Amino acid sequence: MHTAHRFTPFGTTIFSEMTALANTHQAINLSQGFPDFDGPTIGKNIATKAINTGHNQYAPMPGTPILREAIASWASRITGIDADPNTEITVTAGCTEAIAATMLGLLNPGDEVIVFEPYYDSYRAALAMADAKPLFVTLYPTKDGFAYRPDELAAAFSHRTKAILINTPHNPTGIVLNDTQLDEIASLCIKHNTIAISDEVYERLVYPGNAHRSIASLPHMRQRTVILSSSGKSFSLTGWKVGWSIAPPELTAGIRAAHQFLTFSVATPLQYGVAELLTTGEEEISTLLAQYTHTRSLLAEALDELGFGVRLPQGSYFIMADHTKITKQLGLADDVAFCRWLPINAGVAAIPPSAFYSHPAQGASFIRFAFCKQTKTIDEAITRLRSALTKPNPKGHHNPKNIP
Repeated sequence: MHTAHRFTPFGTTIFSEMTALANTHQAINLSQGFPDFDGPTIGKNIATKAINTGHNQYAPMPGTPILREAIASWASRITGIDADPNTEITVTAGCTEAIAATMLGLLNPGDEVIVFEPYYDSYRAALAMADAKPLFVTLYPTKDGFAYRPDELAAAFSHRTKAILINTPHNPTGIVLNDTQLDEIASLCIKHNTIAISDEVYERLVYPGNAHRSIASLPHMRQRTVILSSSGKSFSLTGWKVGWSIAPPELTAGIRAAHQFLTFSVATPLQYGVAELLTTGEEEISTLLAQYTHTRSLLAEALDELGFGVRLPQGSYFIMADHTKITKQLGLADDVAFCRWLPINAGVAAIPPSAFYSHPAQGASFIRFAFCKQTKTIDEAITRLRSALTKPNPKGHHNPKNIP
């Protein structure tokens, strides 16, 4: 009863609920997006060295110089964007803090922000903290993935639109915005003098046949774009919580104004470790991408065999699968009911993506699985799903596709 009104619509995150269910029932956790293996040794060794050589006090508020310089080099190499480490880069406590600092530092009460749905759940909470107004544009299922409708996107823009929040590669749908879509968004931003806040945390997790492009690289967009990213996804170090923003000085000033009062600075020795990874860790990323390409195929093929409607992700490490054929035979109402059924009856946990929609019914026919796991973990999850979903259910019907 004492929780501030701005947070009461959100409750406990769906990630916490599903992970708790997984732990209670000793289920394989394909819900929360964290690897079940450790990150690269080279980063850990440098972080340990930093601890042992006395780098244990507050880092500078915008981040250690060595990390900001490494981020600038990374951005130039990966996206072709040149950034000044001193005035345009801010190190944050993960990308989640970068999102919050951007919202709090750049938005005023009542500002309108366009958000694609489904969305990462912290977006709405961060907007609520800033007392900004979200306007949702839906990514609808298509034959091959998900896409917004251009007329709906154009209609969402007005003179009141302060910013648009994009996420590419996208969580949870796995789409990578293509050049046509990025050009369209950029044109609308320029026309309406709108800031683009671009969450690019999965920028290196893009699968063959697809390519990530930052909207900041488009003509006239660099000066109006905030790029947000993190080391956690590219290097399997989600617990380090080292992220960053890249933005022109006038936007960086607002981000830093909020960041200094949220966390002020990020763990100093970990910044040294991330700097090393950004500088010398390309082989680690290649190995990781090969692993995820493999587990993506394994899980997608098994889900398809079991009767799920699978849309193969172009990026990130999530699969959005239509579960309606299966839940109809199980007598379950929606994605939430299915995700509560799975840990108990199949020993596997997943996420109900209706939590990522302003109108939950739009996502109720899907379920999200994370494949950022070891091959043996995915294999065991598949075995459990097959066992649970290919035997007679209590109504006497058989579940989809009786696979041996």
